[in-house]
Amino acid sequence: MRNLDFSSWQALLSTLVGLAVVSLIMVGIRLLLMQTVQHKRERDNRQINERLRTLIAAYKTLGGSFTGNLAVDPTHLRDLQHREEDADSQKARISSDRSRRMRDAVEAALSDIILLGTEEQVTLAANAAMELTAGRPVHTAELVVSLRNFIREVLDLEPVPQHLSIPRQGPLRPSASRGKGEGGSKEEGKRSAGGMGGGGMGGGGMGGGAGAHGDPFADDEHHR
Repeated sequence: MRNLDFSSWQALLSTLVGLAVVSLIMVGIRLLLMQTVQHKRERDNRQINERLRTLIAAYKTLGGSFTGNLAVDPTHLRDLQHREEDADSQKARISSDRSRRMRDAVEAALSDIILLGTEEQVTLAANAAMELTAGRPVHTAELVVSLRNFIREVLDLEPVPQHLSIPRQGPLRPSASRGKGEGGSKEEGKRSAGGMGGGGMGGGGMGGGAGAHGDPFADDEHHR
């Protein structure tokens, strides 16, 4: 304020213009910093959301079962085909296909965890992948617990109570093959269409009968 000159209106005007320019520059710098911080925060939120979404999907895949066989069968397709040929039964073929689809889903989930998981989760997922590669059955319960604790912590949820006993979790068992369901739906549609066609033909026959006899109540009068 000491260097400001108010001796004349020209000096006053130039002083005000200088103050306005300095204020605009400071406001521009502040807006630029705020925009930069906001963009960085949005980018971090998108990364966190994408990471959480991927890990939650992996958790559902690896820990979607509480009962039955909770181990992942590492048998490959060629071995499953030999097993089907030896068993030669529809039940064994369905079971083998379900095990193969479960193993494929578990492998994809392990790959996502190795990409986006914590150090502990990456270690557990890598060990599970090595076991699958070696052809040994794999249990995912320990990895599921690590994922559950991490997801609850990131979402600011209370930790699972220590006294609560949760059964061991295993991979989600896939449902029946989609192609079979679609085929069944198409077959039912054909049967429904055939039934409707038969009903139409029957209706035409009834209409023809009514037209031939004239009054539909004439037969009742005749029988009476």
